[in-house]
Amino acid sequence: MTDFARLPDLASRALGGAVVAANDESFAERENLVLPEAPAARTEFGHKGKVYDGWETRRRRSPGHDWAVVRLGTPGVVHGVVVDTAFFTGNYPPRASVDGAAVEGHCSVDELLKADWQPLLPLSDLAGNTHNYFPVYSDRRVTHVRLNIHPDGGVARLRVHGTVLPDPRLVDAGPFDLAALENGAVVTGVSNEFYGRPQQLISPGLARNMGEGWETARRRDAGNDWVEIGLACEGVVALAELDTSYFLHNAPATAAVTGLGPDGEVPLLPRTRLQPDTRHRFVLDGAPAVDRVRLDVHPDGGMARLRLWGRPTSAGRAALGRRWFDALPDVQALEVLGSVGVPPQVAGRLVGARPLDDDVPPEVAWLVFGDHR
Repeated sequence: MTDFARLPDLASRALGGAVVAANDESFAERENLVLPEAPAARTEFGHKGKVYDGWETRRRRSPGHDWAVVRLGTPGVVHGVVVDTAFFTGNYPPRASVDGAAVEGHCSVDELLKADWQPLLPLSDLAGNTHNYFPVYSDRRVTHVRLNIHPDGGVARLRVHGTVLPDPRLVDAGPFDLAALENGAVVTGVSNEFYGRPQQLISPGLARNMGEGWETARRRDAGNDWVEIGLACEGVVALAELDTSYFLHNAPATAAVTGLGPDGEVPLLPRTRLQPDTRHRFVLDGAPAVDRVRLDVHPDGGMARLRLWGRPTSAGRAALGRRWFDALPDVQALEVLGSVGVPPQVAGRLVGARPLDDDVPPEVAWLVFGDHR
């Protein structure tokens, strides 16, 4: 496994990803491409032939190639892709490429197909029944990717690993989860992940079973386990939720949350007793601004989700806005500026001058830096 594969899979169905279009799915359905679980071997035959846990097109008898378009569950900057051909041996594509696009709003498939697609992965050789890992070198935020297979065949899964970059216009709507993966939070350190990945702590939705949380090995010394999280941006946490759902006999006995921000290390939630299989909610009055947190569990055990609801600080909102706008592809950046009334000539100058400085028109300052500037 390469380093980029430890980053979130932005295309995963578990994050809301979906295959919205494909030119062909004669043998196996396109939706399988983004399922979060590993592909499974299938032995049965159906009316259309052997059943595969993946996406498979017909044998092409004309020029061209096949493709599938994936809407990312969380838009972001792609750092690597995995084209997994598991169990496809005599019917995998010999080559593949991946393109990315950034689209405003919720467009139709016809509009999406006419988007400004830019290459993320050039045409590359694939091996059959293999996790084919490819790094991606891009600094642009995308909302969709297109997998092109040449000329045809089957792919079990497409993994699109990267960093989440949320739209700050949504953040401005009200309190949000500063620790959510879909808002840009990221796990930066962990003491132990023997049974469950810590990334699942900050994944969307409720856990459906114990396997969808973070769980450590049984500790046999006097220490305790912990996980560190970089928040979506610097903010003030007003409500903490520590969810031990489905952890019946292996929940931590106690837990504490500590923050790190402009004032250094500060306690957010003191060491507090927890119950098994329970969503614990704690109001944090007068909490200071933080941009990182550490969850300590004592002595060990498992937790389903960690939620930290709050608001960004002025500095946090401005930093988030800068990252977002500077990472937009040119076409989307121009569209965003046009939506707030920036004249085309001014918009072109601003897009070409990125990264932005503070000398921008008021409507751009509001859009990028937020009301708190």
